[in-house]
Amino acid sequence: MELFKDVVPKTAENFRQLCTGEHKKNGVPQGYKGCQFHRVIKDFMVQGGDFLKGDGSGSFSIYGEPFADENFQLKHSAPGLLSMANSGPNTNGCQFFITCAKCDFLDGKHVVFGRLVDGLLTLRKIENVPTGPNNRPKLPVIISECGEM
Repeated sequence: MELFKDVVPKTAENFRQLCTGEHKKNGVPQGYKGCQFHRVIKDFMVQGGDFLKGDGSGSFSIYGEPFADENFQLKHSAPGLLSMANSGPNTNGCQFFITCAKCDFLDGKHVVFGRLVDGLLTLRKIENVPTGPNNRPKLPVIISECGEM
């Protein structure tokens, strides 16, 4: 993944630190390692990052509270874009999604902060996992390793 830290530095840094686990709470690394993708919608997006509750209701940021939408300069113009999931304006935390298609209806509502450089085939495999109620994958889709290169 490539993070767009030149356009959205605060958002990119939150994601980066949750990838590396360098942010700690009570001495315990916080982040995505071991976290599941909890929502998969074919031809739309795959959502993950809720390492607190695993169901899309958890929120955490390295800034101690949900943080504001940094800007909406980048658009949901293609598959493979990394964007912040939220529960309304200025509620960014740990959850993110990766687009599976152009999603211009999300522009101005969710902050795009990165893109897949490699792994579009993996995204397509996740996108095609069978789902049940609430678009939850019937098979576990887990971030087994993450970090920074």
